[in-house]
Amino acid sequence: MTEAFDVLILGGGAAGLMCAIEAGKHGRRVALLEHADRCGKKILISGGGRCNFTNIHCRPENFLSSNPHFARSALTRYTPQDFLGLVEKHRIPYHEKALGQLFCDRSSRDILQMLEEECRDAVVRIVCGASIGEVTKAVGFSVRTSQGEFQGKALVIATGGLSIPKMGATGFGYDVARQFGLKIREPRAALVPLLLSPPDRESYCDLSGVSAAVIASCDGVQFREKMLITHHGLSGPAILQVSSYWKPGAAIRIDLAPDQNLEFGKGPRSLVNLKKALHGILPQRLASRWAEVNAPARFTNAALADFDRRVHAWDIIPAGTEGYAKAEVTAGGVDTDELSPQTMEARKVPGLFFIGEVVDVTGHLGGFNFQWAWASGAAAGRAV
Repeated sequence: MTEAFDVLILGGGAAGLMCAIEAGKHGRRVALLEHADRCGKKILISGGGRCNFTNIHCRPENFLSSNPHFARSALTRYTPQDFLGLVEKHRIPYHEKALGQLFCDRSSRDILQMLEEECRDAVVRIVCGASIGEVTKAVGFSVRTSQGEFQGKALVIATGGLSIPKMGATGFGYDVARQFGLKIREPRAALVPLLLSPPDRESYCDLSGVSAAVIASCDGVQFREKMLITHHGLSGPAILQVSSYWKPGAAIRIDLAPDQNLEFGKGPRSLVNLKKALHGILPQRLASRWAEVNAPARFTNAALADFDRRVHAWDIIPAGTEGYAKAEVTAGGVDTDELSPQTMEARKVPGLFFIGEVVDVTGHLGGFNFQWAWASGAAAGRAV
């Protein structure tokens, strides 16, 4: 049996649900096809179960892409205030954390239920458990699934990236793009913990759980947030942020004590007093270990100045990342040169749209990737 619609949306995550809502509100007959047994699984686990659903300070500068201007149009036309209006319409209590991050007071389920209710109001047909077999194009698009065949005048790919494969992530969206001749920017794990090389791992990773406020820098960008030492390397917001810009073989610089100066008290210049001086600016266990690993051979003025410099410029070359299993998002994806920034439609395949994480637009940590999902989904939903 074949069912016909105006719009077929593949993927029931944040971007797909928002696209379905907007398309339905504009009078389109919409079918949203999700391969999992329910929509929005990543929404449910986001923000520690409270969904960091947007960031009030969202700007194009908060996004990484081969074309840094691509996201501007969609982000301008669907803002954090627009999504907040939806949240407040449904009377979902929320709060602001540091740096403009907005979270649900109760649970991520509030956001998912809101989106599903909006889909019902827009008469969107949601089909879960629909494994995709084949996508073809003639006059319109045809999608063969385990739940039957669906036809649509427009097809929207909202299948996400490769991050968190245990939640069902696949490279299906990239396969569809290649099928229709679109270029892909090489995907890579982003917002992901970094692995230390064996010498650094042996020196520091038994301090797992220790955190410090740092500035992490890479490839001309820097982030001032917390760093966390793990059993395998480094994590925490500052490291996750900078990981999106890191390439294998490149160095990352970490200022372990921003705006703080190493000051010796009275007494002899020794390892004991060096540790005491560091205790004033670093967590105690990290301070002691850093002094032991990096202590100068001689406590001359020049050697101590160099030690102080390295506290503010710890240069490391990570051994790698913890991969897609621990990555919050996937960087890279469908090349933005292939898409209209106003509508997200493929320039050379009329009626084919790509939205959300499958596109080469990656937000910083802190609600920005959700805002890209809402904005890109709304742009396509209004255009189909």
